[in-house]
Amino acid sequence: MLVKVFGSAVFGVEATTITVEVNIDKGIGYHLVGLPDNAIKESSYRIAAALKNNGYTMPGKKITINMAPADLRKEGSAYDLTLAIGILVASSQIKADEIDKYIIMGELSLDGGLQPIRGALPIAIKAKEEGFKGFFLPKQNVKEAAIVAGLDVYGVENLQEVIDFLEGKGTLEPTTIDTRAEFYKDLDFPEFDFSDVKGQESIKRCMEIAAAGGHNIILIGPPGAGKTMLAKRLPSILPPMTLREALETTKIHSVAGKLKEVGLMNQRPFRSPHHTISNVALVGGGSYPQPGEISMAHNGVLFLDELPEFKRDVLEVMRQPLEDREVTISRAKFTVTYPSSFMLVASMNPSPSGFFNDPDSPQTSSPHEMQRYLSKISGPLLDRIDIHIEVTPVPFEKLSEDQKAESSVDIRKRVTAAREIQTERFVQMENIHYNAQMNTKHIREYCALDDVSKQLLKTAMERLNLSARAYDRILKVARTIADLDAAPIVVSSHIAEAIQYRSLDRDGWLG
Repeated sequence: MLVKVFGSAVFGVEATTITVEVNIDKGIGYHLVGLPDNAIKESSYRIAAALKNNGYTMPGKKITINMAPADLRKEGSAYDLTLAIGILVASSQIKADEIDKYIIMGELSLDGGLQPIRGALPIAIKAKEEGFKGFFLPKQNVKEAAIVAGLDVYGVENLQEVIDFLEGKGTLEPTTIDTRAEFYKDLDFPEFDFSDVKGQESIKRCMEIAAAGGHNIILIGPPGAGKTMLAKRLPSILPPMTLREALETTKIHSVAGKLKEVGLMNQRPFRSPHHTISNVALVGGGSYPQPGEISMAHNGVLFLDELPEFKRDVLEVMRQPLEDREVTISRAKFTVTYPSSFMLVASMNPSPSGFFNDPDSPQTSSPHEMQRYLSKISGPLLDRIDIHIEVTPVPFEKLSEDQKAESSVDIRKRVTAAREIQTERFVQMENIHYNAQMNTKHIREYCALDDVSKQLLKTAMERLNLSARAYDRILKVARTIADLDAAPIVVSSHIAEAIQYRSLDRDGWLG
């Protein structure tokens, strides 16, 4: 008897429906075709044990299973449940007339229990698009798949529950999630809040500007000055994600298997990889390309602590994704594109000892050591960082103050107001949503300067020996400062503040 059951394969952040054809005939043998990987080939042992432990048997006949389309590589253990149900129906051990109306996915334990799978959200979206009635999957993944309205999503704990439902012996309630309620939950109670930070008012102002314009930022200062503490609080002042951004972000985390019984992600991601990370782990890849840290930080923040400690080739592979806001991984037979629109926040010590420019420090570094340390960061990478700010240690008087600082929620209101001005400005442009994404043409149009501002910028560039790359960055940041003031044009005070945020372009740093 021939039976067709439906599963799904995930490539990048999109799913493709897989038809699993199970044919049982005279003879002996188990033949699995259609480019399965080793995890799928091993499934016969898991399926046989799970069927036996639930009172069913593996037919002692010739079983041929084809996974179509046959030229598409299938990977992972998530097809166990699909194959098991197909074998039971094809061998007439169970009767399931409506089996073709459901997508069935799940990894089987030997006792018939189900283990979580990856990519449940993209699979549910594809199932809805193709008109399937429902989707069976492990209970641990049910929240992420239930985001999709108009599809019956059944979270099941074991093989027997699926069999009983298909035979009409038992009932399962589809899981439903109020997406909007999930989306707005806990938005005003960030885990890390700027009200915990004592002093550092100039750095907080800098963070506010970076968040308002989506600018990449680098913090330079000695150990213990609070660079990491400030960076961790940046997501709390970024504008809340839109529903579209939340869905995109949840999709990527679903594919990577990082959701852990969470529905829709409503907090912007904050990723902080260790400096020993490889370039494949950072940008994504592998024989079956998986998203890397830069894609996991999509619509959020990627924090690189101690930037010069990262391997130079790892930092260089970030240059193209920083510019294009997506990363394309090519293999011989297919190409996968993952989105990677993130804010880069980096921190570094100013020298190997960490105390360069500190008159009270006994530790000093020679000019040669300094040059070797700083040369690990290439000019083209720094070119993509709009704001450089020096972080100084907080004096004792500030640390011992009892007074609470301004909260993240209050700062976020100003940031969101500035972002709304930018959204309106770029409403006609498809790939530009905030100031950091402007190209030269937009800078000329939206950052026009009066004579006083031009003269100020000219004087600053000559006196501070600022490079040509600093010119456009200063104008972009000045435009964001003007948006925070709700000013229609950029004036000299905005330019003056933006000039302060180019520390590394000055002589004596990377010269």
